[in-house]
Amino acid sequence: MTAESPSRPVAESPAIEISRLVKTFGDAVALDGIDLAVPQGSVFGFLGPNGAGKTTALRILTGLARPSSGAARILGTDVSTAGNVVRSRIGYLPDVPGFYPWMTATELVEFAGRLFAIDRATLRERARSLLEMAGLADVRTKVGGFSRGMKQRLGIAQALINAPSVLLLDEPTSALDPIGRRDVLEMIASLRGRTTVFFSTHILADVDRVCDTVAILDRGRVVANAPIAELKRRAAVDRLVMEVDGDPTALVSELRSRPWLRSLEQSDSQITLAVTDVKSAQRELPAAIAAAGLGLKRLEGAEQSLEDLFVELVRHAEQ
Repeated sequence: MTAESPSRPVAESPAIEISRLVKTFGDAVALDGIDLAVPQGSVFGFLGPNGAGKTTALRILTGLARPSSGAARILGTDVSTAGNVVRSRIGYLPDVPGFYPWMTATELVEFAGRLFAIDRATLRERARSLLEMAGLADVRTKVGGFSRGMKQRLGIAQALINAPSVLLLDEPTSALDPIGRRDVLEMIASLRGRTTVFFSTHILADVDRVCDTVAILDRGRVVANAPIAELKRRAAVDRLVMEVDGDPTALVSELRSRPWLRSLEQSDSQITLAVTDVKSAQRELPAAIAAAGLGLKRLEGAEQSLEDLFVELVRHAEQ
């Protein structure tokens, strides 16, 4: 009798898989072959400037639009052919949600729940729990009198009424005041590990605060896709600041040809470099400065914010 090989744990398949997804509108390309994989239970940020294609991607994921080519899968099922069984496991909040203004928060959430044929006792308890999480359990005002932040929190609550495995949010903090943003982000963060949250935004600070992983979209293309911790590490090590003694014009012109240079900014004698290979840059810069007949007064690494990294990635993609 031979001993059986120990079984290996099977890695969980992604909650969302996007493969070479393309969406065109006539001659306009909204999505240009994007690839993404969103881990189950994560809070995934879909970051990009307005017009980058974020809402188009979300509309495809929800089945409200069809791709021109490529595929998008949620929970292993192609969204183009997904039936009600799969759709019942998805929650969605559009960028401008519409609510019946004459309803209370409880009435609206329970109305949404009845669309999923949730039994009355379960629906009542689930609605109460979600509205408590949203900070709206004791609010008796009609929805028409809600602030924008209250409506966004209500929207997340109603999107969760069917206990979805995947929650899709389109710009959930857009146009909110600081308190409203904080409340919505805390609500999103509380879902980590309980459901997969995929939310689009153009506000980098929101991604920094709550996301595990982020994809940066620009002009329909993914220019970065990494865990937020990795992006922070990248932001902290690929930026150099140097100060020279003399006119740096010729040096700046020469440095722009170096293969490790991502971007360069000059302010008088101070030059800030974003580089792809820090060691090569640190090795070659002193020689380049000497060849230009300049003196080196300072050369050091500088902490780069995620906002700096975002701007550089987008700028690099446009070149």
